[in-house]
Amino acid sequence: MAERKELHDLRQQGHQAGIGGSSKMTEPQLREALKQVGKGADPQRAKQEAKARR
Repeated sequence: MAERKELHDLRQQGHQAGIGGSSKMTEPQLREALKQVGKGADPQRAKQEAKARR
């Protein structure tokens, strides 16, 4: 149950960061995209790159 809440929280963070469609991303993809956005990357580009890597 804790994993489910953590994933939900990650998806909320993704939404707040401007990563569209974060609900369809896996946890590792979302973590990677959020990390990139935190470093200043464009949210959509970070999403595309995270999805391509995993």
